[in-house]
Parts: sequence; C-alpha cells; structure tokens
Amino acid sequence: MALKITPLAIPDVSIITPDVFRDSRGFFIETYQFQKYGLLGIQKPFVQDNHSRSSKGILRGMHYQLNFPQAKLVSVLRGEIFDVAVDIRRGSPTFGRWVGEVLSDENNYQIFIPEGFAHGFCVLSDIVDLVYKCTDFYHPEDDRGINWADESVGITWPQRNPLTSDKDGRLPFLESVSPELLPVYRPQAG
Repeated sequence: MALKITPLAIPDVSIITPDVFRDSRGFFIETYQFQKYGLLGIQKPFVQDNHSRSSKGILRGMHYQLNFPQAKLVSVLRGEIFDVAVDIRRGSPTFGRWVGEVLSDENNYQIFIPEGFAHGFCVLSDIVDLVYKCTDFYHPEDDRGINWADESVGITWPQRNPLTSDKDGRLPFLESVSPELLPVYRPQAG
C-alpha cells in the first residue's frame, strides 16, 4: 500500500496511511519523511516529538496553544485511541465542529491536525503509547483548552465517564472563551 492522505469531514484534518512493509519477521513503517509528507501538503518542519502513555478510560484534552500554535502528526505505537480535533479558529466555516478517528497499532493510521484546532483523545485499549510530532515548541504559559464535555461542540466520546485530570475537567466551554483567546482562521491560498 502506498503512502496516502485522506481528508476528513473538516478537510484541513487528514488521516495519513503510511507504507507498512510486513513479512514473517514483523513489519517496518516509515513514520515520517520530510519530502514524502511535503508532497502530501504537510510542509512545516516538526521541531518536537512527544510520547504519552495512558490507561483505558483516560481522556486527555482538549488542548491548544494560541501564541505558539502547533500542528500535530499523531500516531499510536501500542494500543488504541479515539482521537479528536475541534476547529476553534475564529471565522472558520467549520468553527465549533469536530472530527474523530480511531488510531491503533493495528491500523497504523496517523492523524494530521493543523494549527488552530483543539486536540484530545480517549484511550480504548488497556494501555496506549501515543507519539506526536509538533511544529512548534511547547510553552507552558501558552497552554489552553476547551472542555471535553462541551455539549455545544457535541463530541461523541466512546467512554461515558472518562478519567480526566483536574485541569482538563476545569477547562471552559468554547462559547465562554473570549474571542481574542482563540486562533484566527486563515484560508489557504490556492
């Protein structure tokens, strides 16, 4: 199977299906290659990689950065998650809408989430090891988010009562975030 990109219902967010080479010894995946991913339209360089391990039923999110926005390329090394991106870009035709996809070590999907989206995930397997590449460095003072349970966004989470951090549980609903604390939509030229 050849490397391919599939836009989701919010076309700026895409699923990447990488090449997987399998044989009797196991498999090999090229998880990122600057030139090949650039041909898919992912052209900003990634400057930071993160690795997160979580247990079943844990929900992390919905996080974003305002002054140092990060596009993300998310992959699962072990286990399974339901990964979600919410468009929080002021002026976007898809503002307040969300897309979600199951990522696992079985399907090897990656999800590309551009700048201006809140991101989160819920763990479906007993344990998950998730890695993601970012296009800017993490700045703790710029850490922001919206509440995962915001009914106006209406994310259909697979877990009814997920375990979240206290911080994530206190995040505001999207409608109560001041507009100046949300990213601005900038349509792509072309």
